[in-house]
Amino acid sequence: MTEGTAVIVGVGPGLGSALVKTFSQHGYTVIAAARKASTLEGILGPSGRGAVIPVDFDATDPGQVEKLFSRVEAERGLLRVAIFNAGTFQRSNVVDIDPEDFERSWRVGCFGGFLVGRAAARLMEKQGSGTILFTGATASLRGGAGFANLASPKFALRALAQSMARELGPKGIHVAHVIIDGQIHSRRSAALLEERGPDSLLEPSAIANAYLSLHLQHRSAWTHELDLRPWVEKF
Repeated sequence: MTEGTAVIVGVGPGLGSALVKTFSQHGYTVIAAARKASTLEGILGPSGRGAVIPVDFDATDPGQVEKLFSRVEAERGLLRVAIFNAGTFQRSNVVDIDPEDFERSWRVGCFGGFLVGRAAARLMEKQGSGTILFTGATASLRGGAGFANLASPKFALRALAQSMARELGPKGIHVAHVIIDGQIHSRRSAALLEERGPDSLLEPSAIANAYLSLHLQHRSAWTHELDLRPWVEKF
């Protein structure tokens, strides 16, 4: 079903903008939520069949989250899909991690996911349908040296997605967690792509198509967890 509203939280260059483009091209009205919506100018490009509405948004602020989803309910009709793609971290050895940095990583990467997922679920329960997707990473499965700031919220986000799926699936709401197990192709990674060869990094548009496929799955065969990686990536 390619009409209604999609809320995408954590939009920027790369995967976030690719998700916006993909869902708008398939006819959804897309709410593109970013810390600073002004930074999206020149990134998103043509909206496709559906409208794109950039909004300033702090996923860690309960009031802002509730306000956004209340506006969606009042002004935009059915909420078909909500995608939580936000996250931040600073690489550091555990003995050197600043407690404020650790807490900020958790608040953005997990607490924000809880707030967005809860608000989306409340609307979707009224509808009896909808899709909630969470972006994970390699760090969702294992904590690497120097990555405690990332692994802690990603582990927790995965657990949140599992609990939500078990609770909301019987109510007609599809909850899925996507593990991005590899580096996403970006301007900064162009040199790495040349070194490794074609298709050695995850293409944002290909990831976005996988998200769309998850959303369009028939409920008799829902995927809960999907891990994506380039064909050359070891796992």
